[in-house]
Amino acid sequence: MDEANSGLIEGTDGKKRCFWHANLPDYLAYHDEEWGRPVADDRRLFEKLCLEGFQSGLSWLTILRKRENFREAFAGFDFERVARFTEDDVERLLGNKGIIRHGGKIRSTINNARRAIALCEEEGSLARYFWRQEPGPAERPERLDYRTLIANSKTDVSTRISKDLKKRGWTFVGPTTVYAFMQAMGLVNDHIEGCAMREEVEQTRRAFVRPV
Repeated sequence: MDEANSGLIEGTDGKKRCFWHANLPDYLAYHDEEWGRPVADDRRLFEKLCLEGFQSGLSWLTILRKRENFREAFAGFDFERVARFTEDDVERLLGNKGIIRHGGKIRSTINNARRAIALCEEEGSLARYFWRQEPGPAERPERLDYRTLIANSKTDVSTRISKDLKKRGWTFVGPTTVYAFMQAMGLVNDHIEGCAMREEVEQTRRAFVRPV
């Protein structure tokens, strides 16, 4: 199978990786060092879910390149602090050229910060809530090839989580957004078969202590 059909591309180091980083330096670093590696830190989980919401209708690369601006604008995604943002903060953020100036998404982040506090009070932490819903082996494809990855923009698990979050008052958390969050935070390993990072990420997932 050639690279176009395998979903793998070869880097300057001769290693084959998932196609989507396109060998762009910042995207490649994200692919190798972050994507799919398990995360249990509540602030990082909240950040990623919010940024996935901001990504809606855009590319992740656009968000990635603005990520430090977002962190500065949203108090490092400390949801205890973001929950106290007011309409004055919304206006401030709408004037911030370093982020995506979308009123609905900005207000959603503030709303979701308040919902995150409530979820932590009920579940103990965001990490415990999300990791107890990690898909089991029977819920995952036996082999993850390019076609399977493209087809799985959402799953039964991401749909279930999305519905539950919406019942709790979260916004911009559709099943596709939730699945992208799951891929990035390591709840699943969606590096394609043959990607140089797939086994390394899988080893990290095996050693990871689930916060449940």
